[in-house]
Order: sequence, then structure tokens, then C-alpha cells
Amino acid sequence: MIYPLKFTPQLKYRIWGGTRLRDTFGKIYPDGVEKCGESWELSGIEGSLSVVANGFLAGNNIQELTEVYMGDLVGEKVYQQFGDEFPLLIKLIDTNEFLSVQVHPDDDMAKRLHHAFGKTEMWYIIDSESDSKIITGFNPKITSEQFAQIMQEQTIEQFLNYEPAKPDDYFYIPSGSLHSTGKGITLLEVQQTSDVTYRVYDWNRLEADGKPRELHTEWAKEAIDFNANPIPRENSPVVQNEPQELRSTPYFTINRLTLDRRVERDFFVYDTFRIYFCIEGNVQLHTEGNELVSISKGELVLVPASIQTASLEPESVCKLLEIYIK
Repeated sequence: MIYPLKFTPQLKYRIWGGTRLRDTFGKIYPDGVEKCGESWELSGIEGSLSVVANGFLAGNNIQELTEVYMGDLVGEKVYQQFGDEFPLLIKLIDTNEFLSVQVHPDDDMAKRLHHAFGKTEMWYIIDSESDSKIITGFNPKITSEQFAQIMQEQTIEQFLNYEPAKPDDYFYIPSGSLHSTGKGITLLEVQQTSDVTYRVYDWNRLEADGKPRELHTEWAKEAIDFNANPIPRENSPVVQNEPQELRSTPYFTINRLTLDRRVERDFFVYDTFRIYFCIEGNVQLHTEGNELVSISKGELVLVPASIQTASLEPESVCKLLEIYIK
């Protein structure tokens, strides 16, 4: 039978990345790389498929598993919708500078132009500096015509909306929303399986070769929802020892679990996989007929859909995100 799965993180160099993924979470950077901005914890992206790190399936990638186990891994309805492509991409992100100001297309635009899914995502702030900020849209609102003008005049910074970013804040970012992450932030990103990003503005930054990164102004102009309000910062009081739903969308549902005792989880209601990512502490995952799995800070475990009950037992106080598709 398939069992709870761990995967080998994939560390990605980014010009704006730092060292906290290594220093705080123990991630192993590629040889010669000092700054990594992203750790892809679970990915179905072609060319960056996650590989199992535990048990008899170690060495197999997530697409191979989905092809073999189908609904037993992801759930019957999820498999009918997405086939062999795992539907979520989970990243741990560390910023030493602002990311580019960017936008992602919706499903229709992404399919038409890139034969891909769109990208709706959510950020959960794990840690931040006192002055860290998130960019969430325009303030004041502008039209597509004004957008073209400010891009030509290079005055976009004057029209961006900035929100403070504190630990345990979260930001839901639908496709079409202009956004960026500021410096000094560690966050978990949950998103559709898509790597389509339109870069709008990159702070006049140059790569090591002295050249600026490419901008995608025309695609961005089409993708941006100019009627959208700035995305609000969200933060919910902690609920102890029971799932606390932070956001439920057609693309994913995210619960927070803050535990100081053993908690049982029952998955009968939804025929789907469960992802657990440990934000703080250490927890033991028990599932019937399988070996105990330890999940430490910064680690992810995928519980297949065929496993319908589990228990989570923290070593002390533990904080987890539980991610799945209803």
C-alpha cells in the first residue's frame, strides 16, 4: 500500500534570495550557491518533479506515483480533473530583497498562451523583519491605459500598495493580482501547478552579467485585473488543537493546526490527498498499517487519499499547515 511520503527539497537560486532556508531550516544548497530564494517542497512541474525520499518508493518522482496509484494517491475526482499532473506546487521562500513586481494569468489565458494552468496562490508568513512589506495591487486604482503610461514613464513605484507582513499573516493572491514580496520574509507559498509569471517591474536590478531581467509588460497588461482592490493582510487568532480554516478555494483549502496534544484527523468527508507542512516544532504522524513519520520544522509530508484516518502527536507545541483540494 502507498504510505505517507516525504520528498527531497529542490533548492533554487534566485537573485533576491538569502541564506535562511539553509540556516533556519537546514536545507542543503547546491554546490557553489550562496543565495537560494526558493525550496520547492512538492512539485509536479515538468523538469522539477519532486522525488520521494522515504520508504520503498524512494527515488520515484511524483508523476510516476500518480500514474501508478492514480486516485489512491490524489483522490478519484482530483485524478479525473488533473490526470497524472500533481495539482499543487508548494514552495518555501526566503527573501533578502524585493521580488519583482509581477502578475500571473488565469486559467484561460495561461491555457491559450502557454498550454498551462493559471496561477492562484496563497502566502503564509513564517517569519519577517520589523519593516517587511508585501505589495498587493495598486493604490490608488489605475486603468489599463494609465498602466501603459506609468510603465513608459517608469513611475510604477508611486502606485503600489504596501502592506506590513508579520508572522502568521497570510495573503490570498488570485490570478490577475499584481503582487510582490519584500525583503526579510520567510513564507510558505501554496499555488496551482504552474510556473507562468509575468514580470512587471524589477527595481532596475541587474543580473551578474550586467543585464536586466526580461519584463513582460504586454502580457501583464492583459492579465492584470484593474478592477481588483488591493489584497488585504489577513490574520486569525490561534485556535488550539483543532483545524482552523484559513482559506478554501476551488484550487486548494488551507487549514492551520496548532497542537499541544495528540489530535485525530478523519478524512472520510473528502476523497483527496492531505499535505502537512510543519511551521514550528516537531510532530509524529501515525497512520494505520504504516510506520510512524516524524515531521520537523520546515518539512513536508504527503498523506495519500487512500489513507482515511491519521493522528498527529506533537513533541511540544507544534504548528502545521494542512493543505488539500476539496
